[in-house]
Amino acid sequence: MPRAPIWKAISDTLLAEIGEGHYRPGDRLPTEAQLAARFGVNRHTVRHALAGLIESGLLHARRGSGVFVASAPQTYPLSRRVRFHQNVAASGRTPSRKMLRLETRACDTREAEALNLPPGAMVHVVEGLSMVDDTALAVFRSVFPAARLPGLLAEMEKSGSVTVALIACGVADYTRASTRLTATQARATMALQLRVPEGAPILRSVAINHDPEGQPIEFGTTWFAGDRVELTVTPD
Repeated sequence: MPRAPIWKAISDTLLAEIGEGHYRPGDRLPTEAQLAARFGVNRHTVRHALAGLIESGLLHARRGSGVFVASAPQTYPLSRRVRFHQNVAASGRTPSRKMLRLETRACDTREAEALNLPPGAMVHVVEGLSMVDDTALAVFRSVFPAARLPGLLAEMEKSGSVTVALIACGVADYTRASTRLTATQARATMALQLRVPEGAPILRSVAINHDPEGQPIEFGTTWFAGDRVELTVTPD
């Protein structure tokens, strides 16, 4: 009986260890060098063994970070009241946000239209990463009218939460007025931020949120890593 190729034996071993819970969703596998030393083979053989598991979706490679056990996509409902922390926590996972930019500047034409502002009005810009279990789920940019919310950036820096910051600025509630979803590809900077290959599929959500009086309060764009999220539309 012909013997299975060594790369297949390595692949089957790793598959069994993942099935037995030695490596859980989100865990990073040992490096190619470590696996090569463990199995007494060269790195090319290890790379061949990993390639089949990556192609099957069981593993995914992050450039510069290694090979990880794939996590189940995060279910993310798009409803009138979308709250990132609540949505993720409800699924039993740990949400966090990493702030990359807090800035006040003049709005561009699209921002002025979305927020019903005069051309060149000042806006607060908040950019960052939405994280789930320490893995980047999305890059986001939120734009707010600065004149109405003068203390917003300080509150965002303290809490990292749009909801908390808006409450501190006197906006007790906000709801999604419109959403536009499109498919795109990760460019170099975004690929680096999300730890995905350049050109990887991205789901882009562009939304306008209103305050209880129906006035636009937030113009937000979110770029989700396509293989880490399952967007659902839920009625309120």
